[in-house]
Amino acid sequence: MRVHRIAGVALVAGMVIAAGCKSKVVDKMAFRSALNNYYSGQQQCVWTAAVKLPAQADASKDEQTRGFDALTDAGLLTRKPEEKKRFLIGSKQVNDYDLSDKGRSVWTADATQPGYGNFCYGHPEVTSIDGFTPPDDPDSTQFIVNYHYSVAHLPDWANNPEIKTAFPKMASDTNGQETATATLVKSGNGWSATNVQPAKPGAAVPAGSTP
Repeated sequence: MRVHRIAGVALVAGMVIAAGCKSKVVDKMAFRSALNNYYSGQQQCVWTAAVKLPAQADASKDEQTRGFDALTDAGLLTRKPEEKKRFLIGSKQVNDYDLSDKGRSVWTADATQPGYGNFCYGHPEVTSIDGFTPPDDPDSTQFIVNYHYSVAHLPDWANNPEIKTAFPKMASDTNGQETATATLVKSGNGWSATNVQPAKPGAAVPAGSTP
């Protein structure tokens, strides 16, 4: 009888241990939280660097006027055509661009450069954790994580199709298809993201991905 009782206790203990092992999995929500924390202070803007306004662009050069014109059509800038005289070779048509009242209300000024600034439309947010390595070691303190991200909660002006056409990076940032990879390291303060890079086209997704 005692032997049976001991065997029963051992069986129950084994089941508890097995259940405990099965419940211990990699916490992907912690990865997502750490990545969103990394992105929280990173505003995405239409220009890669701050731009000085007022600005002048050659009206005959589409590469100079395309972005300014899209922002003008969205009501963020004003445009004033004028003729600029050039020494000995006549004149050329230029456009003068400046902030409109609407544009001034959403302009992000550069505190380090008077007159410079940008139109910013939000920061990236992780939409899915696609995979990670090592795939089956919940006790690891370092993982390489692949994920999708997108800039959501856009201001009204940022949904303008002309602006997304004029600024391709803005279009890609907001289409929900962008992928990246990052190294997540665990310390006493939780997980932190480092070495965050856009994923290379065709890159393999690490094991651990959600079906």
